[in-house]
Amino acid sequence: MALTLISATITLLIYLSLSINSNAALPSDDDGSRPPMLLPLFLSHQPNSTSRSVSIHHRKLQKSLPHSRMRLYDDLLLNGYYTTRLWIGTPPQMFALIVDSGSTVTYVPCSDCEQCGKHQDPKFQPEMSTTYQPVKCNMDCNCDDDKEQCLYEREYAEHSSSKGVLGEDLISFGNESQLTPQRAVFGCETVETGDLYSQRADGIIGLGQGDLSLVDQLVDKGLITNSFALCYGGMDIGGGSMVLGGFAYPPDMIFTDSDPDRSPYYNIDLTGIRVAGKQLSLSSGVFDGEHGAVLDSGTTYAYLPDAAFAAFEEAVMREASPLKQIDGPDPNFKDTCFHVAPSNDASGLSKIFPSVEMVFKSGQSWLLSPENYLFRHSKVHGAYCLGVFPNGKDHTTLLGGIVVRNTLVVYDRENSKVGFWRTNCSELSDRLPIDGAPPGPPQPPPAKLPLNDSNPSLNTSSNLPGEKIQIGQINLDIQLTVNSSYLKPRIEELFKVFSKELDIKTTQVYLSNLTSNGTNSLIRVVVFPPQSSSLFSNVTATSIVSRFSNHQIKLPDIFGDYQLVAYKLEPPREGTRWQMRNTIVVIAIVMVSVVVGLLAYGVWLMWKRKQGSNPYTPVDEATTIVAEQELQPL
Repeated sequence: MALTLISATITLLIYLSLSINSNAALPSDDDGSRPPMLLPLFLSHQPNSTSRSVSIHHRKLQKSLPHSRMRLYDDLLLNGYYTTRLWIGTPPQMFALIVDSGSTVTYVPCSDCEQCGKHQDPKFQPEMSTTYQPVKCNMDCNCDDDKEQCLYEREYAEHSSSKGVLGEDLISFGNESQLTPQRAVFGCETVETGDLYSQRADGIIGLGQGDLSLVDQLVDKGLITNSFALCYGGMDIGGGSMVLGGFAYPPDMIFTDSDPDRSPYYNIDLTGIRVAGKQLSLSSGVFDGEHGAVLDSGTTYAYLPDAAFAAFEEAVMREASPLKQIDGPDPNFKDTCFHVAPSNDASGLSKIFPSVEMVFKSGQSWLLSPENYLFRHSKVHGAYCLGVFPNGKDHTTLLGGIVVRNTLVVYDRENSKVGFWRTNCSELSDRLPIDGAPPGPPQPPPAKLPLNDSNPSLNTSSNLPGEKIQIGQINLDIQLTVNSSYLKPRIEELFKVFSKELDIKTTQVYLSNLTSNGTNSLIRVVVFPPQSSSLFSNVTATSIVSRFSNHQIKLPDIFGDYQLVAYKLEPPREGTRWQMRNTIVVIAIVMVSVVVGLLAYGVWLMWKRKQGSNPYTPVDEATTIVAEQELQPL
């Protein structure tokens, strides 16, 4: 009997749950098939030739232009690099690319690559992109043996290399970018060696100076001003930001000249170094060898000419002489390491290690903190090592990512300058008006939805704002440029972002359906009123839909781009969601109570029956015990 009641309870709860969710299916046509959902992408003109010569001097753009703001991921010391997300093709395919100001080409592994490692994301599939075109052989490029397609090849100092074919396709920059997707030339790898083969990142985004550089391509098309910026996170907090194009720089930013005619790399006019306020005894010409003092975001550490390194190391060791020196984490290298404290907290390093200043020809100096020349020992807690090394026979001063941690670096190519500004790079968007508005709380969304003809695929299901309807729930059909298998384990994280962006509780946002649409995903998001109300006001409902329509919901780049393809404002059903939920809860509690009561009653009956079948009667200790009497013989 008890088992029968439990089964009936479970069946009832499942039925009630299904009856609620069955009303939230994705919209369909009369024939039951769903219309195709297309992410709008915008074509531009064909690019110019892919010349191999370095194109450094660009026309100066006076008009106000948009920019692309993109987040940085990974960790400089753990991974050796920072990456950003880029989407290529139609539909877009996502890639994690190393941010490299020393490279002049952007490339990703191609689907037919014969020698490519296993990376973070699937290889690029040109055959799956409707907008891909190979760059045909011409007099300005190296061609394949059949003289049909342009080739590229790059070799790096650490003996890694990349080569493949050149292709052209739509490049998308993420949800925080003001730039619409643009056609650009990139490399489709067929062979990679060395670190490029074994790294987790998919490829490289080239920000150097040359015709194939992504920055040059955007500038030459007049899409952005001739500038970009990088901001790497600090020792304990990674991440950061990258901005393609110019913005309002901080007034106290320190600039130094950068000579574009000297080399294709970004150099600075470095003349000296101070340690603890004392100038190193060096000739200013020591930093003027080879390519000069070069900033390279794709290099992890800093490398000085031998004489400069010896003087720098001696000065730091003198200031840190009370500290115990220990061996480095790798016995193959003679690292200079110090044991600081038992804990691994880096917050007090500036009180222990000296400050360092990079002195420019103008007389200005750029102040470095210990995190800009130290890295944490990987095997000893509370120990730190110099992240500066001798450059051997190479007389170039190479300043890698460690030197610019928690520093906004602006590469103002239009004015041949590089600027530095000390800041918390993980909070850059809150501290600078990069998006054209002063820092502060977000502005309220417009109270009017865009016209339907601005997006023919936007189906409002005849529920337009202005109609006097009671709104009990909002159904939003959203397409994301990530595949469903990638999205499923991240749904909870995505809905937390939705609720935070809409400033509502997570219990008000539900997933009704998730389907695959090729390399994209289509989800039905259902938004309910707060528990204290069974209805949305028209203003609130319009605001929610408008924020999705106008791309004012900021998603992390791991979710790709999104597009609102349909929405529906539905009246409250007979019994609101909260009433139904409360009813289910009450019914469940009642049924469980009944079942528990019946089980207890059954157990009591079984115990009673067992007691009744006992032939022995217990003796009451309170009664008088009568002594036995001898039986009389018969």
